Amino acid sequence: MNNAIAANLAHIKAQAANLQDILPQAAYDGPEPTATGAGGFGQRMRDAVDSVNAQDHAAGRQMAAVDSGQSDDLVGAMLSSQQASLSFSMLMQVRNKVVTAVEDLVKLPI
Repeated sequence: MNNAIAANLAHIKAQAANLQDILPQAAYDGPEPTATGAGGFGQRMRDAVDSVNAQDHAAGRQMAAVDSGQSDDLVGAMLSSQQASLSFSMLMQVRNKVVTAVEDLVKLPI
């Protein structure tokens, strides 16, 4: 019984290490915004869109590998697909909040 648990644990750790190699890092690695704000918010939004796009492409590659039989990691492919979907949903919510804020600023009386 302990051998089966140890084998399963080793398999899970190997899959987690594989996912770390495949999936892009979600952390922001871009330059720090300057005090003048030049490129600050716009650059971060571009970086967020690029990150979500990279996650979507990675999930697509994993799903294609499972579909073609090159990989049997269906769980990992489904997890990366869900992560990409959630990242996209979050990005759209941020976009909607920004659009609403800009519309509210435009409506302010001068």
